[in-house]
Amino acid sequence: MLIPNTSNPGVLPEPTLQDAIPTLSRLVRDPAFLDSHVLPHLEEAGRAEDWYVAYRREDPDSYCSLQIFVWPPGSATAIHDHSSWGAFCCVVGSILEERYERADDGSMPDLARLKELWRLEWRREDGISTVLPYEGGIHRVGNPTGEPAISAHLYGPRLGEIDGRDYDPSRDYVCDRLED
Repeated sequence: MLIPNTSNPGVLPEPTLQDAIPTLSRLVRDPAFLDSHVLPHLEEAGRAEDWYVAYRREDPDSYCSLQIFVWPPGSATAIHDHSSWGAFCCVVGSILEERYERADDGSMPDLARLKELWRLEWRREDGISTVLPYEGGIHRVGNPTGEPAISAHLYGPRLGEIDGRDYDPSRDYVCDRLED
């Protein structure tokens, strides 16, 4: 729970990943939120060719971003990380997350050797997946099923100018991503 700043009661402190988990959990179980921000995208999800962000709300006061991702069948992100913490919950259908770690020491620019750590299929009842910035959350998310999926994501404040990094393990390559 966010505690108001007592020296400036109108300003909430910067949220943490620990704040995001119960907030996101409540949000994805709220019928009004589902009816207004999730379910309207379900029909469109079956016709889309690739994943996309259907809704985004940036909160300048708390530095958080709420995003609703639509995952048509067969869609997936590139392997990537983020410059902030993040949490997501699959709300409709299921999505597959593959998590990676770097097998190199990160000392050479543009070079990254990755090792797959695990793969999990997430449904709403499975809870919330979290990532830490940069190497603490290298992953790929996608929908390998034949049915559309929708997920809700909360991201914290960016730690730098970039949005994160994209990885290409076929070339042991990594590059900065300016926008998501």
